[in-house]
Amino acid sequence: MTMTSKADSNFTIAGLLAAYREGRTTPAEVLAPFIAAAGQAGAIAPADPVFISRASEAQLREQLARLQGQSPDTLPLFGIPFAVKDNIDVAGLPTTAACPAFSFNPERSATVVQRLLDAGAIVVGKTNLDQFATGLVGARSPYGAPSSAFSAEHVSGGSSSGSAVAVARGEVCFSLGTDTAGSGRVPAGFNNLVGLKPTPGLAPTTGVLPACLTLDCVSIFALTAPDAARVLAVMEGAEAGTPVFNPVTLQPPRWPSQKALRVGVPTAPEFFGDEAYAYAFEQAKALWSSLKDAEGRPWPVEFVPVDMTPFLAIARLLYEGPWVAERYAAIRGFIEKQADEMNPVVRGIVEQARQHDAAHAFDALYRMKTLAAQTAPVWQGIDLLLVPTAPTHPTHAAVAADPVGRNAQLGSYTNFVNLLGLAALALPAGLLPSGMPFGITLIAPGGRDAALADVGTCWQRLLPSLPLGHHLAAATEADLAWPAKATPAAEPELLLAVVGAHLQGMPLHTQLTERRARLVQATTTAPHYTLHALPGTVPPKPGLARVAPDADPGHAIALEVYALPISTVGSFLALIPPPLGLGSVELADGSWVKGFICEPAGLQGADDISHFGGWRAYMADRLKNSTAQKAA
Repeated sequence: MTMTSKADSNFTIAGLLAAYREGRTTPAEVLAPFIAAAGQAGAIAPADPVFISRASEAQLREQLARLQGQSPDTLPLFGIPFAVKDNIDVAGLPTTAACPAFSFNPERSATVVQRLLDAGAIVVGKTNLDQFATGLVGARSPYGAPSSAFSAEHVSGGSSSGSAVAVARGEVCFSLGTDTAGSGRVPAGFNNLVGLKPTPGLAPTTGVLPACLTLDCVSIFALTAPDAARVLAVMEGAEAGTPVFNPVTLQPPRWPSQKALRVGVPTAPEFFGDEAYAYAFEQAKALWSSLKDAEGRPWPVEFVPVDMTPFLAIARLLYEGPWVAERYAAIRGFIEKQADEMNPVVRGIVEQARQHDAAHAFDALYRMKTLAAQTAPVWQGIDLLLVPTAPTHPTHAAVAADPVGRNAQLGSYTNFVNLLGLAALALPAGLLPSGMPFGITLIAPGGRDAALADVGTCWQRLLPSLPLGHHLAAATEADLAWPAKATPAAEPELLLAVVGAHLQGMPLHTQLTERRARLVQATTTAPHYTLHALPGTVPPKPGLARVAPDADPGHAIALEVYALPISTVGSFLALIPPPLGLGSVELADGSWVKGFICEPAGLQGADDISHFGGWRAYMADRLKNSTAQKAA
């Protein structure tokens, strides 16, 4: 069951929200296939190894009913279908962790799920996984082994197997996974998806069955980086009264595109003999020379060789060290009484915890801290690290022949990330000659989630003809537009409207770009303003004024809205000359943002240029007249 035609762009969040706004479809029409297929609440779907359970007709209709009186303008995820990995609680559906004997019925949804529901999203079911989220292959489940959406012979990647495939085949707009060792990234790479793994601690994990409680992240599978950013913006944020294992320090939402983006690359990447993957990685590296920033300007990239030795040593600690004891602690009561009900491979991994004692735990912690100190200087010389999402893509047969060894290979570039508190974003990077997908992952210091999503969006614009997911339509310009009111956590920002010399292409625009401002939208004021050309200003500047309620109707004036980091607002204000100042401006949609306004005294003797509709049109007319006069 797919949500839309493969030629339709509505399977993206951006596309579906646009369709709702334009009246081309409704949430009821989108949910109709799910309602038609729904059986008894929580019924197992044995014919489809992607889902373990699906929402019932009653549950779907109840969610639709909650949307009454709402719209995409009031709920950021209005009517967006999504799926949830079955180690994350959804009230009304069992949580199995892919182990029937462990199954229970939660009374409350996980915090992140409830936040998504409150934002208007609609959960349609629970997806398959490597049992107890232990594995990167996606094949360790009694509910069946999902395959890559591109090949029945190849594994889907795990442990968030079903969540990835459901998005890749166009059934849902996004899904939730979990990621401790790469479970939100490897399946993305094997299914041509974006896999956003937040900084540990950025999104709460209450209601998520732990794998490693101090490392776990709830991850997001989506078709585009902006879609993933929309979801993270809803999920993120501390939860009062819950322990914080990994405090997050938010970082600026962008790397300045006026400077070269320093991209670290492994000096000797390992592909375990997979020549197609090795070649694809070199091709992906070459594509970075064409990178452009969010405003379409060339963004130079400088590659920096990185010795991965300490990173890979940390990666080995995750399963070879005492952190496996966290997996044991999470299901201690179950494994000590019902170990025979577990997948043999998963049981063997988790029971390794019995080999470790407290002394081993501290020894490993000391070792990890020593290795982390060796990685720290790397981040002084790079902005982000570029790695293959996985070094190869094994078949089901290869995994069956060597389940632990093949799984270990897949974690080469993922296992170290959470131990170091880093953020990561898996991205599609093209199709191999065989037709199978290849993916890359960008890794950055913790708190850089917004900046990674920004770069990821720029990267996806380099692949305009690459189909999304499993041969769905390619992303449109609208699909890759940054969501205006859904920026993932980053440095706090101020929305600022500019109407004159700070517009793109105008003389003072650099005052914004130097302060890492990002364009949110180009729109107009509400139709209650006048625009005046201020005399004697250099460079020329306009003055914006709001008309009095009892005065003649005003005009809608063209403007641009920028998100300006709060830390830079002070230095920006210092540059504003009188009679201009910062006030509040009403936009065409009725919302208010900060913006330039002019003191009434400054308008004396100023020409009213409101009829031009904006400063650009006025300046173009002025240039035309000046050119004509010179010609005469």
